[in-house]
Amino acid sequence: METFVIEGGHRLSGTITPAGNKNAALPLLAACLLSDQPVILRNMPDIADVRVKVQLLQSLGIECSWLEDNVLRVHAATINTSEPDIALARRIRTSILLAGPLLVRTGRAVLARPGGDSIGHRRLDTHFLALVALGAEVEVTKQAYELHTAGLVGTDIFLDEMSVTGTEQAIMAAVLANGTTTIVNAASEPHVQDLCRCLFAMGAKITGIGTNTLQIQGVSRLNGTEYTLGPDFMEVGSFIGLAAVTGSNIRIANARPEEHRMTRIMFGRLGVTWQDEGPDIVIPGDQELRVRDDLHGVVPKIDDMPWPGFPPDLMSIALVIATQAHGTVLIHEKMFDGRLFFVDKLLSMGARVILCDPHRAVVVGPAKLFGERLTSPDIRAGMALVIAALCAKGTSIISNIAQIDRGYQRIEQRLAALGARIERRPAE
Repeated sequence: METFVIEGGHRLSGTITPAGNKNAALPLLAACLLSDQPVILRNMPDIADVRVKVQLLQSLGIECSWLEDNVLRVHAATINTSEPDIALARRIRTSILLAGPLLVRTGRAVLARPGGDSIGHRRLDTHFLALVALGAEVEVTKQAYELHTAGLVGTDIFLDEMSVTGTEQAIMAAVLANGTTTIVNAASEPHVQDLCRCLFAMGAKITGIGTNTLQIQGVSRLNGTEYTLGPDFMEVGSFIGLAAVTGSNIRIANARPEEHRMTRIMFGRLGVTWQDEGPDIVIPGDQELRVRDDLHGVVPKIDDMPWPGFPPDLMSIALVIATQAHGTVLIHEKMFDGRLFFVDKLLSMGARVILCDPHRAVVVGPAKLFGERLTSPDIRAGMALVIAALCAKGTSIISNIAQIDRGYQRIEQRLAALGARIERRPAE
């Protein structure tokens, strides 16, 4: 068990480059099973969740090797078993994404209930409804999901919700199904688009990429390919928030600014501004963070929704920014019923937040934050606490940082390069 020791109250400066998109990396690793040829994935983030997923593939007999930093080669020439390692599967949420590829390659899959962040109930029904529509049979037990099929057949699927991983599951099962599949009410986040583009490069026939309706013409086989992941959307949003609350001038290189139009709107309600310079985002220092009321002085709201709406993974960051902005704002987390439970840790630092219920918090700012002993409850809340500690007065110690390591690559080294006073230490 390690901790981050953070001395807050210092301005940062410089350039930081986001790592590859975690939420693209994990489904792309599952997609490698769809071909018996090598797939080389570039800009792969070296984070704990990716390492666990790689081990999970290796437990199936799949060859995985790092060719160099952030370049991974996966070769699923043969698959030795349809039952991924139970202990590994329970450590990450996206272990469930092996269901479709295993059904396609072996006709069978036995998967333990997946792990992941404790941010409330996260239903998996959409996955299985899509697989059943394509011709799979599913048996649900208390500890596992057992699936088999004599062959998947293309069909028309209307997803019961815009589930990101549910959409990814349906896409991977459909690309090698017999016939045409139409997926309506599909998620269209940047990482879903990355998955589609990689599969397209492997020979899949997919149209409608980036929209909520996908049409997939099944093919008989997929080839190997090389594919470069896009930047991690959540890291970019996190670094924007970090610059804003610490009054720092930071350039985020290769940030895909076009993906942050809604981030600009929501963070803008807190007074955060930045400039797009080609592929980079530049946040000026010494911004005056001030809540922008709605018409007639109405308290504004920051809420999340499916893409292209504001992503739920940035709600924790928005809440921390709100603690430093003049005015009152409502944070409304619609999509997960446990995401806001980290608020108690901000309260211990001096934040003025009223947690109305599991989905709504009223934030009154600005509040002077002070260093505190904290525990990271999940990936995104963990990064939010790092940001809060960096703008607080005094020293904070954050434990359970393995949660942060799951999603952020060597974050303390990258922030230290900007001038942050942050160290990784063994737990006391």
